[in-house]
Amino acid sequence: MIQVALFGAGRIGRIHAGNLVRQPGVRLKYVVDVHAGAAAEVAALHGASVASVEAVLADPEVKAVLIASSTDTHADLIVRAAAAGKAIFCEKPVDLTLERARAAAAAVKEAGVLCMIGFQRRYDPTFAAVRQRIAAGEIGTPELLIVTSRDPGPPPVSYIQVSGGIFKDMLIHDFDIFRWILDDEAVSVHATGSCLVDPAIGEAGDLDTAVVTIRTAKGRLCQINASRRAAYGYDQRFEVLGSAGMLQAGNHKPTEVTAYGSVNVSVDKPEDFFLERYRAAYASEMAHFFEAFAHGAPLRTTVHDGLKALELAEAATVSWREQRIVQLS
Repeated sequence: MIQVALFGAGRIGRIHAGNLVRQPGVRLKYVVDVHAGAAAEVAALHGASVASVEAVLADPEVKAVLIASSTDTHADLIVRAAAAGKAIFCEKPVDLTLERARAAAAAVKEAGVLCMIGFQRRYDPTFAAVRQRIAAGEIGTPELLIVTSRDPGPPPVSYIQVSGGIFKDMLIHDFDIFRWILDDEAVSVHATGSCLVDPAIGEAGDLDTAVVTIRTAKGRLCQINASRRAAYGYDQRFEVLGSAGMLQAGNHKPTEVTAYGSVNVSVDKPEDFFLERYRAAYASEMAHFFEAFAHGAPLRTTVHDGLKALELAEAATVSWREQRIVQLS
């Protein structure tokens, strides 16, 4: 039995806890959260105990930890868990600063422990199918990637003020998709944006509408368009143009029913938000983490991937603020 501790009993922590306890041979032993009531609720739901960070890391029975706490705690918990010899699953991003993220990655490397970053989109069945078909050569050599990333509405301004900005909070998933789908690295980044949804977001020093253009080492191009408002639902799509064709990954809908009437033909709007859209992906990534832990298999998303996505988010932030193209070494 693999004994596991969960840091963070909020929305995403609850999702991970539910998927964790469904894994064969895995038990949630501890829940840690600064809000005692939230920790007690999740612990009671899954037969776990509430504990402190220190108690978790000192318990030799705990072999793995899931970090789903606030972003400002991620890097510190990674460093401490690595030093304690625990396998680590951590939600994105590794940190909001490259310095702390690099220190966390170095700690993982030194300790030689597993560390997986929660880029769940790689585990989405639709996205993964596109990746597999590209690898099989279906569209020849990929040349252009267009990513559409639109939330149904913005989060509270109080969250935006501590989020690190749209590039590190929202688009970091899209930066990971870019690297994964094209199997390439960026050499230049240009980002621009506006506040078109809520002026308060601009007053908080952030954007709500953005476009990022990336050029890769192989000369390929990627454009990411993002908005914090899509009146029709959670819009997550991309298309890859290759030398021999194109592949598109579309949105998921609650049902696949099409209604035919005298005025129009209609289908369901996209799923409401990420918890619904990536329900299967969250379950798949958790299964992958424990399979890798149990059998020594390589991880599909490592702390290195988390660091590279953060580097792109930082480059995009600098590009927007300084209104210039950022060259990457």
